[in-house]
Order: sequence, then structure tokens, then C-alpha cells
Amino acid sequence: MNGCFVSHLECALTGERHVGAPPYGYSTAGAPLLVRYDLDAVAGAVDKSMLAERPTGLWRYREFLPYPDRADVVSLGEATTPLVALPAIARRLGGMNLMAKDEGGLPTGSFKARGMAIAITMLKSFGVTDVAVPSAGNAGSAMAAYGARAGMRCSVFVPEDAPEVTNREAALLGAKVYNVPGIIDACGRAMMETMPDDGWFDLSTLKEPYRIEGKKTMGLELAEQGGWRLPDVIFYPTGGGTGLIGMWKAFAELREMGWLEGDLPRMVAVQTTGCAPIIKAFDAGLDEVPEPWENVDTEVHGVRVRKAFGDRLILSALYESGGFAIAVDDREVHDMRIACARADGFHLCPEGTACLAAYAHAINDGRIAKSDRAVIFNSANGLKSPIPVN
Repeated sequence: MNGCFVSHLECALTGERHVGAPPYGYSTAGAPLLVRYDLDAVAGAVDKSMLAERPTGLWRYREFLPYPDRADVVSLGEATTPLVALPAIARRLGGMNLMAKDEGGLPTGSFKARGMAIAITMLKSFGVTDVAVPSAGNAGSAMAAYGARAGMRCSVFVPEDAPEVTNREAALLGAKVYNVPGIIDACGRAMMETMPDDGWFDLSTLKEPYRIEGKKTMGLELAEQGGWRLPDVIFYPTGGGTGLIGMWKAFAELREMGWLEGDLPRMVAVQTTGCAPIIKAFDAGLDEVPEPWENVDTEVHGVRVRKAFGDRLILSALYESGGFAIAVDDREVHDMRIACARADGFHLCPEGTACLAAYAHAINDGRIAKSDRAVIFNSANGLKSPIPVN
């Protein structure tokens, strides 16, 4: 590959270097594979001033990505997403410095475009033609879009109660959509039962190494937007947790290169009281989720993951950063979504609103200071989910 600074793939559990022919799934130990780079070579190839002269969007960070030949790049015009100040709702909640990283302007209206842009690009370079994914909704439509662009056949397995717009969007883009009773783990089982024995690639969260590299660009953007100084605290809606893991990976790489000023942020995993396996494990001081969450009961679709495949990596990021985990209830999400829209004119998606509710809890119980520079992640355009009624 041209201009690629990947040194190896590494098992997240054992540290073992992965060997074998691509495309890659997960490690022989049954853990996620992480892409590692020759960061000295990256630092010799690009600097901050060079980045500043490039067009916006995730491909500006190509030296930090598993960048194949330019001919293989699958892009739908990914933009750098804005940081939007939320002063009125912050004051109402007792805070001061609150911003939302708004992922809703990406292709198919969610942050899932980042991971799928890189993953589909890499799979195209490896000659893959058939892909499938279990999804709460947005990952499926993003895969369908990038898969269509790459000329791939796509299969999407989604819960029966997933937002209709995401199902219809994936079908519009040419994917075969399967509606499955239950939530995303049931979708994963249905995918394995339905797809043929071979000839297709599983794009499940963290069961391949490249979606996390796309999500990593959220952290790279956040660092550059802050003048290479990061916020004090980041609230992230955590289902599979790829974005939280990816950002922490980005910050570690930037710190090793000496690009960052000041401290790293405290990372906060946000779930709901109806599905909070990470919060339960964190509060118990565990390094993994011991068993899947039972009796999932939440309408915040993006966090309905009983046990994340990357649970160890999520919890490690929380502990290493001095962060924490918070669960909020669905009623809070409903009410806060309306409150933010009317206070600041900003329409959060349910997952983004859960982060705002978590911010309110953290201010109230003293886990963060009023003056802390906080960022919540609005993972999708609010119009992709049913609009709350007052």
C-alpha cells in the first residue's frame, strides 16, 4: 500500500502480533485486533502545519490510517463535524463550558460513516465483494451506502423495532435487510445462521480491525479543533464502544508523537438504566463485563448491547483516563431532548441526549466541575429517530 505506516496488527488481549493473509477478523485469542503504526515514520511524514493546509474531512489524517492505494478509497464526502456550543442548556444544568460534537452531518447522518468508510475501503483493497453486519440501525445504513459505492453486496440484520428510517435507507441503498426479533445480539446470531458458510465478510463491531480506525478520527478532529488541547471530559454513548476505544487510541498515538498540550480527557461511558452492563462492571471495579445484561428495557437503540465484544477496552479507557460511567433513564432522555431543542435550538439524537443527561448528573453529584470543558457526542442526526412528543 502506498503511503501506509501500519507496522502490524496486535491482539488487544495478549499483545500477540497477528500473522496471516487479509482480510482480517479478530485474533486467535478471540479478542479485537488493533492496528499499530510506526509513529516515528508518521511524525516524519506529516506535521500540524501540513494538516492545516489540507481539505477538511477524515481523509486529511491519512498517515494515521491504514491508508491503501488511493484508487481503493471509498468516500462519500465525509466532512469534519462541528463542535456546537450549548450555552443555554449548560447554564440550566449548572455548567459553563459545554459543546456537542455533532456527527449528524456525515453520510447517512451518523458517526457510523467513519468506521464504514475505512472498513469498506480496506475490504475493497482486499477484494471482498460480500459483507454483512448486525446493527441497531445506523451501522447498517452506513455499510449499505459505502458497500454500494464499492460495488459490494450487503446484508443488514436489524431488530424489528429499529427506527424505520434506517431500515428503509439501507434497503434504498441496495442492501438486503433482515428484521430480527430481539436486539443486536439476536441479529448477530441470525446473521451467522442465515449467511452462507463462506464467501462473505463479517463487519460486526470490533470483530475486524478497521472500523475502529475510522472512529479514531473523531479524536483526531477533536484534538485539532481544540488547537491540540483536548477537553477536560468527554461523554460518549456506549453500546459497542468503538468510538470511545478509538478516541482513546487516537489520543495515545498523538501523545506518543508529542502533538498534544495538557492532560488527556476523562472518558465517560453513557448507557441507560435499562441496559447498563458497562456501568455495572465499572462500579464493581471489574476489567470486563462478566455476563450479558438481562431484561434489556430501553428505547435508546444505540446502547442496547448486552455485553460489548470490546468490553475490556472500554473499561480500560475509563480507568486509565480517570473517567467513569453513568446510566440515565429513558424519561430523562425524552425530557432533556425537548429541553435542549428549545433552549439552544439543537436537536440531539436519543444517544446524544443521554450524554447530556449524564452531564447533568455529573455536574449535580460533583464528578465534574462547573468550569470543566465538556464535550458530548451527538452520534446521529436527530431526525433519524422518532421525535419526542411533549
